[in-house]
Amino acid sequence: MEPRRFPGHTHWYHETLSTLDIHAAPLFPEAADVDDRFLLGLAAEGHGDLQSVLHQSGPALLASRRLYHLLFPERLTTSPAQTLTLYDRLSSALIVAQVTGIQRLCNHYAARLNPLTGPDSSRESNRRLTLITEFSRQLASQPGVIDSAALLRLHEAGLTTADIITFSQIIGFVSYQARVVAGIHALLALPARWIPGMTMPQDADPPRPHGRWHSDLTPVEQRHACPHQLEILARCQKESFFRENSGLLAHDAPVLECLNLLFCSLEEQRQTPEGALACAVSARINGSAACFYRYAEGKLRDALQQNVEQAALVATVKEKAVIGLAAQLTRSPERFTAAHIQPLKEQGMDLQSLFGLMQFTALASWHNRLMLALGSTEASGAKTA
Repeated sequence: MEPRRFPGHTHWYHETLSTLDIHAAPLFPEAADVDDRFLLGLAAEGHGDLQSVLHQSGPALLASRRLYHLLFPERLTTSPAQTLTLYDRLSSALIVAQVTGIQRLCNHYAARLNPLTGPDSSRESNRRLTLITEFSRQLASQPGVIDSAALLRLHEAGLTTADIITFSQIIGFVSYQARVVAGIHALLALPARWIPGMTMPQDADPPRPHGRWHSDLTPVEQRHACPHQLEILARCQKESFFRENSGLLAHDAPVLECLNLLFCSLEEQRQTPEGALACAVSARINGSAACFYRYAEGKLRDALQQNVEQAALVATVKEKAVIGLAAQLTRSPERFTAAHIQPLKEQGMDLQSLFGLMQFTALASWHNRLMLALGSTEASGAKTA
């Protein structure tokens, strides 16, 4: 697609941040109507080998597409328990897309948001929208800075517990989507961005030894849960990923059910040393101690706990290649290129394994954000989820 520029208000930024500029960023209305709203048309651009890889990844991609439609339906009816409007959801998704710097995502969410009517002009609506925007940007760029006070501000702005769960899932999903799309761009040797992205944020502080993770919000009580919630809770208690936070995530049971299917579809990748190392790198960068200590073990853990670069110094050639891939994809997906996957190709990793590793790194980044946004640990008062 050829970039086009039009004068007037930019639709790249939320309207609270928009400016009049004769060089306004391009808006592609057709981006809203792409058939595959998860990969956003990338599957059609792939060669034979990539088509085969995507076909073999069918279960994970199917779950991802279902998650998109659950989180961003064509029409949405709010209720006293679920007050997030479609405008709230898509404006938050656009903020996250801008943070990640992936042009294809910015085009899509801007085009979907463009025809929607925004909230009224009251002070309360403006404050709510401002807090949603701020929370979206922080959780997408530096999840470690989110604390209990941020959740309290959302509550005070009128968001329910169910709203905050769905809201956090939206931010996690778009962060995951951006990294999967960036990975496919790299496999196709295509650039993921056309304009300069945001400054790369610093890694989180070294994780502290932690105790049990606990929720900062009220989980679903079994005596008040509907049959669907009880069913998904029983299923997730068997999965190590959701054993701690399934009670919270069950506030949005359809999304949790689909997210659980996505994790299960990548179970084989999770069991590999490369997958475990990539998850530890993601958790170290994002600052999720609970996720870090779940995966990091052995000789690399102490070095990785200091910083990612220290771990690369003591790693084997293949481990160093995994660390490099996971670190770049986690820190700055818009700068992720074919050069970051070439070392693993040279170590004999095939395209299917490479794509699985990138998918699972992206998924781990989503899970880090859920753990950091929705809870903390008992070891200290600090936010070290």
